[in-house]
Amino acid sequence: MKLLAESTCKAIINTPLQSIDITEWLFTLNDSEYKACSVDHLAAGNSITNEGKRMSINVEQIAGNLLIQHYIENISFRDHCRVQSISDSISPLGKTKLHIIWELRIKKTDASSCELFNHVVVNSTPDFITLLESLKITDYKLVTDEIHQNLIKHNNEETPLFAKDIEAKATKGIWN
Repeated sequence: MKLLAESTCKAIINTPLQSIDITEWLFTLNDSEYKACSVDHLAAGNSITNEGKRMSINVEQIAGNLLIQHYIENISFRDHCRVQSISDSISPLGKTKLHIIWELRIKKTDASSCELFNHVVVNSTPDFITLLESLKITDYKLVTDEIHQNLIKHNNEETPLFAKDIEAKATKGIWN
């Protein structure tokens, strides 16, 4: 596995830390709420794996790449959630898979607010390397630079909107 891109974006949530459950937020985010957080978001749903782990299924199209993500619960706390997916990626270059880690953390800033950290890591898979080789692409830096720029742009758009959705739900007392 080779690191292709990584991005962390932060946003303020104007509600006390104790009123938020970031894991429950992720696994109860519905389709319309997910779509409201980015123009790239196409669909979302939730499921359970055969092993009983929660799964967030997201579909988005970023810079012409259709991504179908099957995020499986890895870390689940009120202030820290990490999920991982072997995601399908379909682009004009072909169909492949990417390994994506999505990590959300909430940190207290003061008694009435906290900060959301939205961290995404995109790694290659053997399928991805095979696709590049079949296309005779040997300059991985060009590929990683493009993926990185697209990831940063997407993360910068969705993070403040995720924070807004979390804040609205926390204000309603959803997780108390």
